Amino acid sequence: MNERGSSVTVPGDKSISHRALMVAALAPGRSTIEGLPEAGDVRSTAAALVAMGVGIDWPEGSGRAVVAPPAEWPTASLRLDCGNSGTSARLLGGLIAGLGLSARIDGDPSLRSRPMDRVVYPLQAMGARISYAADHDRLPIDFDARASGGLRVLRYRSRISSAQVKSALVLAALAEGVEFEMWEPGKSRDHTERLLAHFGVPLRFGTEDKGAHLRLESEGRSGLKPLDLRIPGDPSSAAFLLGAAMLGDRDLTVDDVLLNPTRTGFLDALERMGAEVEIDVGEDRAGEPVGSVSVAPGRFHGVRIGADLIPGLVDEIPLLAVLAVHAVGVTEISGAAELRLKESDRLAALAENLKAVGASVEERADGLMIQGTPDLVPRGVVRTRGDHRIAMAFGALASIPGAEIVTDEPECVAVSYPTFWDDCAAVSASG
Repeated sequence: MNERGSSVTVPGDKSISHRALMVAALAPGRSTIEGLPEAGDVRSTAAALVAMGVGIDWPEGSGRAVVAPPAEWPTASLRLDCGNSGTSARLLGGLIAGLGLSARIDGDPSLRSRPMDRVVYPLQAMGARISYAADHDRLPIDFDARASGGLRVLRYRSRISSAQVKSALVLAALAEGVEFEMWEPGKSRDHTERLLAHFGVPLRFGTEDKGAHLRLESEGRSGLKPLDLRIPGDPSSAAFLLGAAMLGDRDLTVDDVLLNPTRTGFLDALERMGAEVEIDVGEDRAGEPVGSVSVAPGRFHGVRIGADLIPGLVDEIPLLAVLAVHAVGVTEISGAAELRLKESDRLAALAENLKAVGASVEERADGLMIQGTPDLVPRGVVRTRGDHRIAMAFGALASIPGAEIVTDEPECVAVSYPTFWDDCAAVSASG
């Protein structure tokens, strides 16, 4: 790495933050969570838990929350607004089903367009009483309180690899105190498993020849201890700053960042594109590897990213797509149809906006083909469709010297990374 480099930190990991708050709501006594990000999505989870009777003392801007479970869970019907957060809606669905509460989960128009059957169906198979209030497979969804009886043991073989589905079912089983076993076709993010195992829950997990497997014993909740946790930096947030540095011809190091192997697929992709990437694992924190990541500028080339790689870098596909604009040769992304079901149809949004700033791109049913133009100076107006990842990707692309990119809804980054524009500008100015 050369002398132009600088170092930054990023807000706490959003995925772990959601899970830590929910697990702390079940743990006995008072839990302390440090490093929480001021992300709108995480605040949605906290607000929903407070509406469920959980005590959460999280002063704005402090990054520190003290969490205590209620003496008794409420019997009145609840109304929970998850805003734009799919993680909140799906994982809270599992928690509510396990607790047997009466509740309606809803969200903003974007969240109402995202599929829920993938979580609702297996929860119903466990015995949860759930119905759709309006359109099938979409929010709002209603949970009826259980008058008697508990959830059933479930042994579930999922057709998709989804950390949200897996986490929702684990939380349901944990809250109820029932045995649970699940198989996935591939390994998805494993933050819930690592967190629970570290804080005393008898849960076994790992990979097998035909995918990933986990098993929760019926006494799981009785082993749960209060959390004392500091959240590491979010690698998805870090990715967009690293991309901005590469496109702006600068070195950059991101410190104190999560390095869970299920979250670092984008770093592998960067190396395959020819980028110089340096990873330094410094410690194990609550079962998660944490350290620093550095990148150096230089020419990079197009790559093929197929379905086998998508689960490990699904949030970073928008970044890789804008990096491909300045790569030598063609970048082909396939097996990414899931991106059409995110906060926006990300494949359509990427294709539309890449063309708008002068790039050559072909949209396909499950991906994109991007012809790199290393000398392109992008100019144009970006329509984010209210999607934070689209805004952040084109924010990184705007780091190219001379670029003139106007983003229509820059404020949409607040759901995950409220200070993104300031931090990205600092990276761009660090030379």
